[in-house]
Amino acid sequence: MVHARRSALERLGREDPVAHVEPLEYGSAMASDPAPAHPDMPRNVVVVLLDSLNRHLLEAYGSDEFSTPNLTRLARRSVRFTNHHTGSLPCMPARHDVLCGALDFLWRPWGSVEIWEDAITYDLRRKGVVTQLVTDHPHLFESGGENYHTDFSAWDYVRGHEDDPWKTRLDPSWLGAPALAAQPASIERGYDRSRTYFRSEEDFPGPQTMSAAARWLRENAHHHDRFFLFVDEFDPHEPFDTPEPWASMYDPGWRGPRVIWPPYTDATGPSVPSERTGRHIRANYGAKLSMIDHHLGKVLDALDDEQLWANTAVVLMTDHGHYLGERGGIWGKPGVPVYNEMGHIPLMIAWPGSDAFEVHSLSTTVDVHATLCEIFDVTPVQRTHGRSLVSTLRAETSGARSHLLTGVWGREVTYVDDDVRLVRAPNATNRPLAMYSNRWSSMPVHALAHVRLPRPDRRATIDFMPGSPVPVLRQPYGVGDEVPYWASARSFHGDVLFDRREDPAEVRDLASGRVERGSVHLEALVEALRALEAPLVQFERLGLD
Repeated sequence: MVHARRSALERLGREDPVAHVEPLEYGSAMASDPAPAHPDMPRNVVVVLLDSLNRHLLEAYGSDEFSTPNLTRLARRSVRFTNHHTGSLPCMPARHDVLCGALDFLWRPWGSVEIWEDAITYDLRRKGVVTQLVTDHPHLFESGGENYHTDFSAWDYVRGHEDDPWKTRLDPSWLGAPALAAQPASIERGYDRSRTYFRSEEDFPGPQTMSAAARWLRENAHHHDRFFLFVDEFDPHEPFDTPEPWASMYDPGWRGPRVIWPPYTDATGPSVPSERTGRHIRANYGAKLSMIDHHLGKVLDALDDEQLWANTAVVLMTDHGHYLGERGGIWGKPGVPVYNEMGHIPLMIAWPGSDAFEVHSLSTTVDVHATLCEIFDVTPVQRTHGRSLVSTLRAETSGARSHLLTGVWGREVTYVDDDVRLVRAPNATNRPLAMYSNRWSSMPVHALAHVRLPRPDRRATIDFMPGSPVPVLRQPYGVGDEVPYWASARSFHGDVLFDRREDPAEVRDLASGRVERGSVHLEALVEALRALEAPLVQFERLGLD
């Protein structure tokens, strides 16, 4: 594998293209002085979120399976967090963690900015900080994610990724340039049409997004007093589709249509691929990872050329990992516990004036939001759950938290501290459940028209979120009720307990099916849920009542 990687790199050798657009002008009569509250704070922040970025497959974190030279280039000047973990899962809940700062997986499965809260971009606009979104992430522009972009000063949406409903038919002239023959998805996916319209590598959504972000920096960074650039890049999320030379980089011997859509299955499911097909899918993930790393270089080049490192913090993060056959054959993001391949994620922050060093203390996604709030002197209106990393980045303190919670609404709840990872499974019925929301939405599944969020019914009541005076609709779910998509899987694997100090790879499960009350780790989970004022139904369904 490593030999194939190096051979492919030797075959590759080209300059990064740089394009230009007209500069964006922005101003607001209501804006306050955007100057930093403290003179040693960064003036600007760039956040690059690469979706489904596997920490354990990055060279910056010790892997040699795939080539990621630009992520390594960034790591050499960054504070590298080695104990960073997911919060709310999956895609849109993680964006809510970043932009709103409040864990929501204990209250709802997936959704937009609620009426009792504001995204940080709302407060930044009021302070006169220019905010720009550059993205190819389809969920931001459909039901369940439709209002995260609205308070950005400007946004740029690159079309055609995953299930983006961009095209209604195949391009009849597409054959041979440049999309390679690929197996279609098992259900209708918009990308299977969109990919036929790409005429070159630069037409693929990921390369387009990175080019747009680099252009924005070159054309706009010096025209604004302060700015926040959020690059929400959906790569290396599936489909794992790339043109040559990337497509053959890690599996040059594959013959036939490429498998770009990974299955979502646990190790015992009927869709587990063969060993050969599994190696091919994993290689295709690596190809997409290496391709988006290459185009990330354009953003780093723009930061170099515009001399922005001296006053700009650069955050490289992800929402979660992606199973690629680990743990006996888990693929995708199926209904399984949040093991470390999914939940132990990368975080690198290049901080002006700081040398590169490692941080081994715990952190999680909402801490990025808290860090942004401290940099820009923002106080959120809603209750948030993050701990700012600013003092850690300045090497003034070693860490801000003792534990964290992560999970998917309606599934297991995971407690992590320096000593253990405890995954608590629900009771046999996974009930009671309740959803709290005033924007009734969930992840659309375009190909499955029958999959939709159940509407509220006469059992719904008015309740309140912790710390908020705004009424919220609370919909309970009992045994036999249809539930939102991510909680529809009915299989659970029991409790899981790993000793993170003695077993850092987390392979020896100490739980034996169920962790009984009285366990110090289970009591720590209970206290963590109480501190968040989690709904009582969470305690009941998890057997903690």
